[in-house]
Amino acid sequence: MSIGHTLLGLLESGPRHGYDLKRAFDEKFGHDRPLHYGQVYSTMSRLLKNGLVEVDGIEAGGGPERKRYAITDAGITDVAQWLAQPERPEPYLQSTLYTKVVLALLTRRSAADLLDAQRAEHLRLMRILTDRKRRGDLADQLICDHALFHLEADLRWLELTATRLDQLATEVRT
Repeated sequence: MSIGHTLLGLLESGPRHGYDLKRAFDEKFGHDRPLHYGQVYSTMSRLLKNGLVEVDGIEAGGGPERKRYAITDAGITDVAQWLAQPERPEPYLQSTLYTKVVLALLTRRSAADLLDAQRAEHLRLMRILTDRKRRGDLADQLICDHALFHLEADLRWLELTATRLDQLATEVRT
């Protein structure tokens, strides 16, 4: 996820302080990985330097001065271009899990046990996500669906690989 583009997009609705941006980000996108304040302010500094935001005002308070940021026309154009650009699908051709299966076979360890343990871990996470989906709002449901679909694909791969372990063992050991 592009933090900079996300913060720019949040600024399109109007100027905000860094604190407000962090809170909006965490509420909409950061359920599992909230932003650190330092990340917000370093990103805003970079966006300011690149002319994508401007300081719309500075307020003195009990602590340090609070800058209010506004998106520039260049920032709006940048967000529009980013939103129009499709994300590159992740082909997962270099998978740690695949590497572990092959290494288990090469070292004559039980790849079947590895696959069983991984299957159990996937199912555990799927139960957690399904419960979260049941209790969540629409945004959380969609996030959970995305993760669940990927986990289901992984489970299909685990099952397929388990049926081909003998053949794979022969290939990797020769």
